[in-house]
Amino acid sequence: MFKILRKTAQTGLVTIGYPAAPPVISPRYRGAPKFNFEHFNDPPAAAAACPTGAISVTSTDTSGRVVVDYGLCIFCGQCAEADPSIKITQQFDLAVRDRSALVVTADYSPDSSGSNFELKHLQYGESPSDLEETVKLRIRDVLGRSLAIRVVDAGSCNGCEIEVNSLNNPLYDIERLGIHFVASPRHADMLLATGPVTRNMELALLKTWSATPDPRVVVAVGACGISGGIFGRNYATVGGVDRVVPVDVYIPGCPPTPLALLNGILLAVGMMEEKGVPR
Repeated sequence: MFKILRKTAQTGLVTIGYPAAPPVISPRYRGAPKFNFEHFNDPPAAAAACPTGAISVTSTDTSGRVVVDYGLCIFCGQCAEADPSIKITQQFDLAVRDRSALVVTADYSPDSSGSNFELKHLQYGESPSDLEETVKLRIRDVLGRSLAIRVVDAGSCNGCEIEVNSLNNPLYDIERLGIHFVASPRHADMLLATGPVTRNMELALLKTWSATPDPRVVVAVGACGISGGIFGRNYATVGGVDRVVPVDVYIPGCPPTPLALLNGILLAVGMMEEKGVPR
């Protein structure tokens, strides 16, 4: 007993200060790829290297288009190896409220010489901001009311579940914010759904959503939860969570880190305020 107390005193405080303070990110962390659309070296090579089809390229003699879907991206870094103009960042705060805000479209046309294409238009979904200026909702009174979350594994490989479980460890200690995980959807304010929805879990997910009292908030976790990820849609999977139930917040990644999950959860808390949840 005394050994445990002595070790605890020697270890000291390890819990991060986020969101009140900037987080310390490991130098080995691999976040979202950043595309230099004005000087995109080899879009076809990057598209060919992408295992999930997150990058698509179409071109004619008079125009070209590159579409990047961060909802399909698994942050593998293959595109950066194929095209040096793509850089892997350490950005984790990518949660958005609109699925379309994860889609970036770049349109090109021939330059004055006619031998090269130059960027003419860049559109970040329906959001006017750059991905690095992802929608950030001002969270008021986060500690003013406890938040109950029910996690729903709709077919995940369990990569996302490992990261979700980490939220309860001493480093992240999500309960310090008054956020708790519960066993029943009837006690939940928020559903955290992971994985491509399998056919066997489609009805279970729908029933869980129906059992959650209004005003409920649904958060789709990871590339699979957003779009089906590497599994896509097939005989065994329906696809993303929003093909079964309405989704309020999307957290990209494969899997998203605990910091990314916390960022998305706080964004969802802000949405609950918009829906009129009493604080």
